[in-house]
Amino acid sequence: MSVDEDNITELAVQRWGTAHSPRLGLLMTELIRHLHDFSREVQLTEDEWTAAIEWLTAAGQTCDDKRQELILTSDVLGLSTLVVQLNNRFGPRATPATVLGPFHVDGSPTAPYGFDMSEGIEGTPLFFTGKVTDTGGKPLPGAVLDVWQADADGAYEAQLPEIDEARLRAKYRTREDGTYCIRTIAPRGYAIPMDGPVGDLMRRTDISHFRPAHVHFLIHEPGFRKLTTHLFQEGGQYLESDVVFGTKDALITPFTERGAGAAPDGGTLEVPHLHAEYDFVLQPD
Repeated sequence: MSVDEDNITELAVQRWGTAHSPRLGLLMTELIRHLHDFSREVQLTEDEWTAAIEWLTAAGQTCDDKRQELILTSDVLGLSTLVVQLNNRFGPRATPATVLGPFHVDGSPTAPYGFDMSEGIEGTPLFFTGKVTDTGGKPLPGAVLDVWQADADGAYEAQLPEIDEARLRAKYRTREDGTYCIRTIAPRGYAIPMDGPVGDLMRRTDISHFRPAHVHFLIHEPGFRKLTTHLFQEGGQYLESDVVFGTKDALITPFTERGAGAAPDGGTLEVPHLHAEYDFVLQPD
């Protein structure tokens, strides 16, 4: 059979439709149809096809054990947020999920109630307190809160090659009454990495490359859906133009200014600090 632009799509679909897994067959045949439709719609040129292959190759070569340029690609295209929404259709009482981001590191150290995960890193002290509950308000003791963030300069541990130990990340557990207390420093809004293929592409647009100030949370509890989310500082910059489309109104919370004196962990501070109160609500599995 002679292959031409009219029959190539169905020939490729038939071939990939032989996949041993029905799900793989569905994914591949629909991917082929959409790719071919896109190419026809925009009349893709050979030079553009070559440029796309070179860009994807460069993005892959930029990835290492501390940087994931392809996740960043998915983030700025809105695909990450779409996949999160499709796979985390929680009830109205549950805390909404948002993107994981490219800087999560497995194996964070465990930390007791009120532990300072900033451990002397310069910045304004910030406390998070609240409860983890189910959708009926029942406290969940022992729930794990895996927490990580950027520093006051907007840099994550994974972006600092000289760092070889945990920095601004820790795992906390709720107490018997479901309460938690985290001490850290106030994050700031920051630019995504612009020194790679994603940055090269974005500089050809008017898209803001900044994220609003936030702290990441990954919360685990048996019998409940894993929650990947952020808390954003109320009134911060870039809430309306988050480059990875991660902002949700329900995740914006006040970082209230407190004077020196009694601290939320039961101790005292000789300097002013910020305090954010937030109750996480988990969706039953």
